[in-house]
Amino acid sequence: MKSIIKDITLAPSGHDKIAWVKNFMPVLRHIDEEYSKTKPFAGKRMVMTMHLEAKTAYLALVLKNAGAEVIATGSNPLSTQDDVVAALVEDGITVFAKYDCTPEEYDAYIDMALATKPDMIMDDGGDLVYRIHNQHPELIPNIIGGSEETTTGVIRDKALANEGKLKFPMLAANDAYCKYLFDNRYGTGQSTWDGIMRTTNLVVAGKTVVIAGYGWCGKGGAMRAKGLGANVVITEVDPIKAIEAVFDGFRVMPMNEAAKIGDIFLTLTGDVNVIDGEDFAVMKDGAVLANSGHFDVEINKNDLLASSVSHRVVRKNIEEYVQKDGRKLYLLAEGRLVNLAAGDGHPAEIMDLSFAVQFFSALHVVNHHKELENKVYVMPEEINTEIAKIKLKALGVSIDELTKEQYDYLNKAN
Repeated sequence: MKSIIKDITLAPSGHDKIAWVKNFMPVLRHIDEEYSKTKPFAGKRMVMTMHLEAKTAYLALVLKNAGAEVIATGSNPLSTQDDVVAALVEDGITVFAKYDCTPEEYDAYIDMALATKPDMIMDDGGDLVYRIHNQHPELIPNIIGGSEETTTGVIRDKALANEGKLKFPMLAANDAYCKYLFDNRYGTGQSTWDGIMRTTNLVVAGKTVVIAGYGWCGKGGAMRAKGLGANVVITEVDPIKAIEAVFDGFRVMPMNEAAKIGDIFLTLTGDVNVIDGEDFAVMKDGAVLANSGHFDVEINKNDLLASSVSHRVVRKNIEEYVQKDGRKLYLLAEGRLVNLAAGDGHPAEIMDLSFAVQFFSALHVVNHHKELENKVYVMPEEINTEIAKIKLKALGVSIDELTKEQYDYLNKAN
């Protein structure tokens, strides 16, 4: 099937972007060198839905070099970079994606990718799993398994599995230590603020930043906001996470109270309507709203529009909503993932670890699918350790090793 992209002539810029990030992804380079020789994915067709920018493109190429036939589609209409997907097409990967596609086109591209009848999938947010199970069940017998990149997607997959409805095994790449400890915390933290600052060109220092959710992504967003000089407020529904936020030095309060004092609001919960009409009604004039959760449902855009007398785009990726009393509220990147819709996503060094997890998750499916049940699995711990060792070597960092006496003592103690 022929690729559908914006313009193949954009490819040179895309090749440059991919070459740049490759310099800072030593773990993927190591994987590429090893598995391009053995080609463990030979004969396997893989459909991947991802944020199609340079780092993801490099992962796609590594998978192709390892023998897979790769078909790629975007996991967010605003995160696809047209020059990068053009480069992928030139390098022999089938792509169905364009920047700022309509919701109808977005769904159609996923269906086109799935029409290639994959043996495996690599999901981001659970869209592939959802569409296969609900719109394309005829594909299920051919699929040996897949992997999931995000917290949101893992939650959706586990819900299916708990209901006994998941029809093939899925590896929760997101739940691997080498993913969430670094990607969700340091990656989300830095890239989210990159997106906000690049888009608004406003200072963060001295402002009150309200972070909704104190999971790993929320921790990262709060850490970086504090480092930029913000006064950070956390909102939570989990008592344990709320205590953790207090012990980390942050104020914790309900959203409706935080809404009165916040200058910048950032949602990172994965849930729906975290900020809604009651909150918009009490916000300051000039408040900025951004989301870094997977779907554009955390900030209630219907409530925001309903409370407004006018709505317009005032700057790329900034929408102004004028309230009935004259206050102006600003929504970034349509409430979508601000770090990707209005930025370049996580740093290359972080995604080096995350995509190594994705690669080995896919490899685990290939090697063990006959013994895996229709459940959600976490990648074996020894693979996490191996990824970390490769990364430390690339960083030039050495660590201690247990003596035999220490090893025996710990094993005996356990």
